[in-house]
Amino acid sequence: MAVAPGSYAISRRAIWSRPSFQLGVGLLVAVLLPWAVRVNLAVAELDWPGLQNSLAGTIFALAAGYFGFRRLSRYPGVRAAYNILPTFAASYGLVLAIFFFARLDYSRLHFSVSFLLCIFWYYVVYFHLRRQRLRIGFIPAGDAGRLTAIPEVIWVDLSRHDVAGAELDLIVADLRADLGESWERFLADRALDGTLVMHVKQMEESLTGRVAIEHLSENTLGSLIPAVVYARIKRIADLLAAAIALPLLAPFGLLIALAIRLDTRGPVFFRQQRMGYRGYPFRMIKFRTMNVGIENEAGQDPRLALMTGEEDLRVTRVGRFLRRYRLDELPQIINVLKGEMSWIGPRPEAIPLSHWYQSELPFYRYRHIVRPGITGWAQLKQGHVSDVDEVLEKLHYDFYYIKNFSFWLDLLILAGTIRIILSGYGAR
Repeated sequence: MAVAPGSYAISRRAIWSRPSFQLGVGLLVAVLLPWAVRVNLAVAELDWPGLQNSLAGTIFALAAGYFGFRRLSRYPGVRAAYNILPTFAASYGLVLAIFFFARLDYSRLHFSVSFLLCIFWYYVVYFHLRRQRLRIGFIPAGDAGRLTAIPEVIWVDLSRHDVAGAELDLIVADLRADLGESWERFLADRALDGTLVMHVKQMEESLTGRVAIEHLSENTLGSLIPAVVYARIKRIADLLAAAIALPLLAPFGLLIALAIRLDTRGPVFFRQQRMGYRGYPFRMIKFRTMNVGIENEAGQDPRLALMTGEEDLRVTRVGRFLRRYRLDELPQIINVLKGEMSWIGPRPEAIPLSHWYQSELPFYRYRHIVRPGITGWAQLKQGHVSDVDEVLEKLHYDFYYIKNFSFWLDLLILAGTIRIILSGYGAR
């Protein structure tokens, strides 16, 4: 027998989770406190312009770093601890660079102490919050129940007697289901109380990093064309990065080419038609990693021959090393310069595979709304895939990237790709 919805006590978020607390204490501990100590303990004449500049600079550096840290850490599956040091190092380094080139006076001691205290404080916050798992209440109607399969969350069934008075971080419900007047009144009251109430699709997206589209007219993307302005800025950044990287990596590429020629017979480069931006095919270039002439042995399905399996015997010794550390992708810098690819985006598929997936998976073509990339969100979250079910899951990751198409997500993918290159995760 279910209890009345109105009998539940829903808690506000703990003070440690509030951005105002995290930022306010950070400014107090890492900026104002060391500045005040420096002023009060001074035994010689103070450099007031330098100290004032340092105070303003560290306030800006900490606030900007905190904003960036929050933006990066909100994406699903991201370990916030990975972002603390690089994010604040970037913000403090940027402010110091501005001071240096503008020839402004500042205190190196204050900046150093402020940076160290800042890092210390946000690691304290991280480890404190890490001990607390999210407690999410759900109304067991419609599709809400399927969320309970997602781990690392304490799911609280709001229809049961034994959870009355439970303290929750937020509530999730299938808002398209027929919940009944009592539950609808309950959700409205909780929203007015300041409790976050989410629809089941948004909650699933937030926890998994995937966006599913069943019907194009009922999608959660908001717009079928992602951020146009950022797409243009990103294209300029792609060109600049490729123009800088190509001459720097050319000598390294020559060594890879020599290793390929010494290892096996055949060309250095592998060229293949791939499905590209807005559905137009292009010729992608990579370093060759497979033996020549055995791509389709024993009458194998040509589509399956385009996939690389675990411990694939076609992969050469040098090729296995190149694939593990993604070095075979380096020639695609040329595709970036030509405008056929981006550094970051959904991976382009071979034309036969693309046609196959399109016939099997609804809205597969929609992933071509952005330029394909050398690396992407799906590679970061899933790694290599080789069957239709895995491709469907990969497609949902691609949709998430398109929906959240932004500088911050690209920055997160870039950092994650560096870790993947070092670890060799997902290579085949």
